[in-house]
Amino acid sequence: MNSWLSSPETLTFLISMLPISELRGALPYGLSQGLSPWKAYSIAVAGNIVPVLPLLLGLKKISALAQRWTKGEKLLHWTLGRAEKRQDLVKKYGFGGLIVLVAIPFPVTGAWTGTLVSFLLSIETKYAFLAICIGVSLAGIIVLLASLGVIGLVGFRI
Repeated sequence: MNSWLSSPETLTFLISMLPISELRGALPYGLSQGLSPWKAYSIAVAGNIVPVLPLLLGLKKISALAQRWTKGEKLLHWTLGRAEKRQDLVKKYGFGGLIVLVAIPFPVTGAWTGTLVSFLLSIETKYAFLAICIGVSLAGIIVLLASLGVIGLVGFRI
């Protein structure tokens, strides 16, 4: 494998782009590979944000293409169904709700889910992108603090 592809920075960035791990998996990985907290945070947040705008701009076309094939339509309905379960927070609190949905580092939350919920609710792209970026940045802080053990030191229980 090429050295740039196997570097901790590159792998942290790529892991944070994945919908299953996002920065929740990437940040602890980067720290475990010896990256400084600031570097791991910056790379993981950047990698988590990279897919958001293309998805926000392309979900209508992706949705239309997926509906042409039975398996694509099933995958689309399954994916959107999972996102629908999370849209109440955003319906109730709007922009702030979208930030919270993305910022809480629990399963089936994060940038990818926030993007899908934004699509389902037809939130204007510029507002959705800003809320998701803020949410990702906050999620990064939470995951970084948890990874460094600060949350445990302060006495919070997760």
